[in-house]
Amino acid sequence: MQRQNSDDRFYATLSAFDRFDEFVDFDAYTPVPDDWVVMITDVQGSTQAIAQGRYKDVNMVGAATITAVLNVCGDIEVPYVFGGDGGTLVIPGSIRDEAIRALQELQAACATMFGLRLRAGAVPVADLRAEGADVRIRRYALSPGNFLAMFAGGGLERADELLKAEASGNPYLLAELDVAGQPDLTGLSCRWEPLRPKGGCMLTLMVQGLAASGEGESLVLGETLFAISRILGHDLRDSAPANSSSMRFRWPPRDAMKEIRALAPEKGLLRSFLWVVGTSLVQLWCERLDKRAGSYDAPVYREELKSNTDFRKYDGVLRAVLDVTPEQADAIETYLEEAHASGRLVYGAHRADSALMTCLVFNMSQGEHVHFIDGANGGFAMAASGFKKRLAARAVA
Repeated sequence: MQRQNSDDRFYATLSAFDRFDEFVDFDAYTPVPDDWVVMITDVQGSTQAIAQGRYKDVNMVGAATITAVLNVCGDIEVPYVFGGDGGTLVIPGSIRDEAIRALQELQAACATMFGLRLRAGAVPVADLRAEGADVRIRRYALSPGNFLAMFAGGGLERADELLKAEASGNPYLLAELDVAGQPDLTGLSCRWEPLRPKGGCMLTLMVQGLAASGEGESLVLGETLFAISRILGHDLRDSAPANSSSMRFRWPPRDAMKEIRALAPEKGLLRSFLWVVGTSLVQLWCERLDKRAGSYDAPVYREELKSNTDFRKYDGVLRAVLDVTPEQADAIETYLEEAHASGRLVYGAHRADSALMTCLVFNMSQGEHVHFIDGANGGFAMAASGFKKRLAARAVA
């Protein structure tokens, strides 16, 4: 039975905002309670996996880390961020042990499911504050019942640094289990075809403002959003990768076996196979005829899906995947490079001919589902490479 304390509902009771550009109001972020814990993961060897054309596997594992933890949280609502080759969650201390066990189960299963090794760690928020960083949060409403977490304070970046520290006996790294894991990945799905851009290019961006104060960073990021919108000629929402022309469903789904393998530890291989094949056939019928079957209403679901993607988010770094023309991509990167040269920001960018979408479906009948977007052929992982190089060059300079 899960323990409850007064802080367990901290995130669920935060008021939400629904205009994305308001994320730059850093005074509106609320400190996370001291006894909460940052759970953070990343796929080791993701660069090699990308070179082998396996970035969908990497994405699937990154989304699985979020799914595995959410499935042990019960009715406790926790914030999370999908990072492409990993995920970050911030959870109450009362469910720390259950969350750690879920990630250890997933670590053990990843090698057999996907042939990938998962690094995972748990860093108490109190430790991050002792390091001089903070974890502050806001709740961004995608649609009724669906939220994304926005983070500020530098705590997530510091947690990532602590996790990757080379010191022996790193107290934040989770020990890997010697036995086969059986993580519960119910709700994880990847049935849509890669999203093809209307403009010809999917541009993945990472941008961090460089300023001595939160007010200065807010100004830089606000100006960056305005500049990108001006180049596009419209709000970022109109360049979202998931739209009526880009969303295509085929049967059998291209990545059906990934979903089957992900569900197998909990359901068993046969039941997982029958579930994915059967429900995807029903989904095909609904999509082809714009019909409803049970809780799946094709027209309604597609409209909800377009709203419920994380194609733009902020976790200390502004991240976005945009459907643009090559000329718009050139102009955006030129603007970012000039702003970087003037010392106002650091950025990373990656171009691809499609975007990948991995889905978490919580309650279809109530419209509770969130969809993770990443650029194909490396997406955020490749953008992060350029981002880190520019950041390192500034540190040396």
